[in-house]
Amino acid sequence: MLALACAARLDVTAIHVDHGLRTGSNEEIEAVARAADDVGAAFVSHRVDVEPGPNLEARARAARYAVLPEDVSTGHTADDRAETVIINLLRGAGLDGLAGMRRLGGPTGRILHPLLGIRRSETIEVCSRLGWIPFEDPTNSDRSLLRNRIRLDLLPSMNDAAGRDLVPILVRQAELLADEADALDDLGSQIDPTDARALAHAPIAVARRAVRRWLEGVHPPDSATVERVLAVARGDAIACEMPGGIRISRSNQRMSMTPPEIHD
Repeated sequence: MLALACAARLDVTAIHVDHGLRTGSNEEIEAVARAADDVGAAFVSHRVDVEPGPNLEARARAARYAVLPEDVSTGHTADDRAETVIINLLRGAGLDGLAGMRRLGGPTGRILHPLLGIRRSETIEVCSRLGWIPFEDPTNSDRSLLRNRIRLDLLPSMNDAAGRDLVPILVRQAELLADEADALDDLGSQIDPTDARALAHAPIAVARRAVRRWLEGVHPPDSATVERVLAVARGDAIACEMPGGIRISRSNQRMSMTPPEIHD
C-alpha cells in the first residue's frame, strides 16, 4: 500500500505501531523506515503496550487504532475480507458482519481499506519487485487465534471441498450483502424509533435497523436487546431493560428511554 500510494503521487506518511508483543520489533521499525525512505514517504512510529491474554487480537487492534489518525489507510486485502466474513459467520453475526470489511469502516467509521480489491499474493509481488522482504509476524502461525485457524486450516479445506478459490466468491457475497445492509439502513433511518406504531408495522428487518440506530448512541445493541425493544413497541411487553440498566418503555404509542439512575 505504501508503494502504491506513493506511485499515485499522494502525500504519504508510513506509520508503524509496535505492540510490544515480541522481540525483534526494532528491526521491523528500521525496515519500515527504510521502505518509506525508498519511495519518498514520511515515517512515524508508535509504541503501545498490549498484555498477553484472552482476546489478544481484538485488544491489539483497539490499541493500534487508538494511536492512528482517524482517516488512516490500512493494507487489508481481499483475502482479509474473506477471512473476516468467515469469522463473523462463525460468531453468528448478522448482515453487517457478513459484509465483512468495508472500504470505509473501522471503529471510527473513517478507516480506509483501499486494497480490498486485490489479493495478498499481489501485495507480496509488489514488494518482491521493489526488493523488499516482508516481515512474517510469528503470531500468524499461532493456531490459538481464530483468524489464523481460518487462514491456515478452514479456508484451504473449504477451497478443497469446493474445488476452487473461494476468496473471490466470499468477497462478491460480501459486496452484495453490504449493498443490502446499506439499503436497510436507509429505510430504517426513515422510521421514528420513538413511534411504537411505526416500529410495530414496519417490516421486521427495517424496524430492527431503526431500533439499532436509536440505541447505538447509548449502548452497542445486541440482537436480543433489539428484539426486546420491538416486543415493547408491539405491546407484547410493557418495558424492557438494556445492558447497563437503561429502561425502554412505551406510553401512548411513544417509546422512551430512561437512564438507570432515574427509574431505580
